[in-house]
Amino acid sequence: MREPPTGKTRKVHPYQWLWEPLETDPTFLLRPMFGGRAAYLDGKLMLYFSAKEEPWRGVLVCTDREHHASLLAEFSVLAPHPILPKWLYISESSDSFERVAERMVALARRRDPRLGVNSRPTIPITWIPISSPAVSGGADPPRPRRVPIPSARTSTAQERV
Repeated sequence: MREPPTGKTRKVHPYQWLWEPLETDPTFLLRPMFGGRAAYLDGKLMLYFSAKEEPWRGVLVCTDREHHASLLAEFSVLAPHPILPKWLYISESSDSFERVAERMVALARRRDPRLGVNSRPTIPITWIPISSPAVSGGADPPRPRRVPIPSARTSTAQERV
């Protein structure tokens, strides 16, 4: 059996200092998303931290478009993200990045109603063979494939025919 690597250090995200004040909140959840880190409070996606190349180097403020005007009036350095315009963005290259990013974290912590979007619930998927009578009409294909059937259905394969 292989020995675990010794002395291996874990890479620290460059914006970790920003989400650390949120870590004491019992509803805080930090999840990897598209190479960055998504911060959730009360099940709502509040902030997204990305340290890739521009335009993915900074903090995205997860908000509905109806709140853009209010946030833009208060924080003039925020702008709709060039690729994901439904969210506002502050680039690390901005002179006021640290100050505004800290303010966004503070607003999230206070549950400012302008911040946060409900994430879509994931539907568990149950797989059944395509050769099932419910899918193929009784004929078996040469190579069975699988098709997704949402598990929310409680009926059996025979009832779906």
